[in-house]
Amino acid sequence: MFLSLTLFSLNRKKMNLKSERRGIHVDQSELLCKKGCGYYGNPAWQGFCSKCWREEYHKARQKQIQEDWELAERLQREEEEAYASSQSTQGAQSLTFSKFEEKKTNEKTRKVTTVKKFFTASSRTGAKKAEIQEAKAPSPSINRQASVETDRVSKEFIEFLKTYHKPGQDIYKQCKLFLDTMNHKRELSIEEQSECAQDFYQNVAEKLQTRWKVPPEKVEKAMDQIEKYIMTRQYKYVFCPETTDDEKKDLAVQKRIRALHWVTPQMLCVPVNEEIPEVSDMVVKAITDIIEMDSKRVPRDKLACITKCSKHIFNAIKITKNEPASADDFLPTLIYIVLKGNPPRLQSNIQYITRFCNPSRLMTGEDGYYFTNLCCAVAFIEKLDAQSLNLSQEDFDRFMTGQTSPKKQESDSFSPDVCLGVKQMYKNLDLLSQLNERQERIVNEAKKLEKDLIDWTDGITKEVQDIVEKYPLEIKPKNQALAAIDSENVENDKLPPPLQPQVYAG
Repeated sequence: MFLSLTLFSLNRKKMNLKSERRGIHVDQSELLCKKGCGYYGNPAWQGFCSKCWREEYHKARQKQIQEDWELAERLQREEEEAYASSQSTQGAQSLTFSKFEEKKTNEKTRKVTTVKKFFTASSRTGAKKAEIQEAKAPSPSINRQASVETDRVSKEFIEFLKTYHKPGQDIYKQCKLFLDTMNHKRELSIEEQSECAQDFYQNVAEKLQTRWKVPPEKVEKAMDQIEKYIMTRQYKYVFCPETTDDEKKDLAVQKRIRALHWVTPQMLCVPVNEEIPEVSDMVVKAITDIIEMDSKRVPRDKLACITKCSKHIFNAIKITKNEPASADDFLPTLIYIVLKGNPPRLQSNIQYITRFCNPSRLMTGEDGYYFTNLCCAVAFIEKLDAQSLNLSQEDFDRFMTGQTSPKKQESDSFSPDVCLGVKQMYKNLDLLSQLNERQERIVNEAKKLEKDLIDWTDGITKEVQDIVEKYPLEIKPKNQALAAIDSENVENDKLPPPLQPQVYAG
């Protein structure tokens, strides 16, 4: 990722061992093309702008073709030498130059995507095309909705081209030819389809400027309408296609943002005070705009949502600080908005804009600047760690696993203008935090009591064993019972016999 996110910190010695404050900083030069052309770069183009990336892509492709031909010539020489040395093994030769040349020609034909090649008729139609269309066919309701929107956009496009007279007719023919050819090129990868769309944009723009002598301001409007017409009709085929891992990336980013739900504006050093009602409204509008991006079908409309979101962010910062916002203020706030909004299919939308937007919009202007910052914000979220938030690794891990959460703002410190729902939410969060602490304390006390009981039982058992060992138990025979005084003297004759009662006659 060419957009590196650097973190700065204050000197600990100067702060007298106070807590270190960190911020999110991106130098302006890091947003530009790394080739130094002055345009904005893009992570999907390895840090290059659209123009430089295409140049690098074509250089790499020509280099690969040259290497293939050199390999083919070397194999041909080796084959000719082997053939000359042993003609008897001619039938056993499995790799011939003709076969290799045919294979490399097919490979080159599949990879090289130019306007001339793109406008050729496809030879693979019929059953396979029907199977693809049937597999990707949306529901009837979606088809009806798409058809209504497509018809509306087509009518608007035709009305717009009427103002261009003769060039308008040629533009319409070029667009129809592009769409018809696109329908026969569904087997191409999404990167190849993107390359074809970029070639088409460049070709039409050059014709507008050179052949039809259209003024620059009208060229830009025409390109916007062309993009709207084409991408409205192609949206369901090229947005988040099944052949890519865009959906997998969407789920990964969404899961990551959900895990970071505990991040507060203070951790990101966001210069926005949501206690101010006007600022709170701006934050809500910014979140709404970034979420609304997914509902748009045209790359330019998606970019417009990003631009509106960014302008709301700048206004929120300006109201809070009572001064114009800087780039160092904007990026942390944009990250906070993305974390708070968790836009649906974020990576798919970014990839769609990168692949099929008019490249001139991404290279210059405020749209390109805001879009580059959004890519930078997503990259930061994916690599967010404890150091980025000025936290210890232990606290960061506890927050990420949900074991605990940062202490929330006390409800008594809210201004009277804050809505009751926000106050109640923080009260509930405080209560849950207190209950969690109480539960942890009870669990710890219960474990301590359990340990004490085990230790007491073990101690009593040991004492009993020691006493038993010291004073062993001896079992004595049972003593004989003493004879009764009045019983008959059987065993001892020396004793007088018992007294017998005497009867006297009176």
